[in-house]
This record gives sequence, C-alpha cells and structure tokens, in this order.
Amino acid sequence: MLITVNGVSREVEPGLTLAMLVLQLAGESGRDQRGIAIERNLEIVPKSEHASTVIEDGDKIEVVQFVGGG
Repeated sequence: MLITVNGVSREVEPGLTLAMLVLQLAGESGRDQRGIAIERNLEIVPKSEHASTVIEDGDKIEVVQFVGGG
C-alpha cells in the first residue's frame, strides 16, 4: 500500500496500525516516540486509538513530536 507520511510517499504492509508505524519511524530516526500527535487525513487521532487504527491505502499521515523549550 502507498501512503504519505509527513509529505513523503511510503510503501507499507496491509494491516499496519498507526502505533506500528510510529514504532517503525522511531526505529529509523532514533527519536523518542513519546509526546507525539498523529493526524490522519486531516483528523487528529487520539492516542488511545493509535493501536486500533489500521492504515489504509492512500492515507495522508502527519506525525509531529512536541519539543519543550523555554
């Protein structure tokens, strides 16, 4: 399946959930997966639904990580 993650096309396996995608992205970037927000097709997905939300072909996903500062 082809999806877009943060503006970049990406091929993923069918059945992948948002939680699984976050784990993949964290492994690739070495970033901490805490403090993130996910938007799927212009709608924010609550963290409580990440594990149960299955990605579909053509989805547009934005993953942002909060950064503290002062």
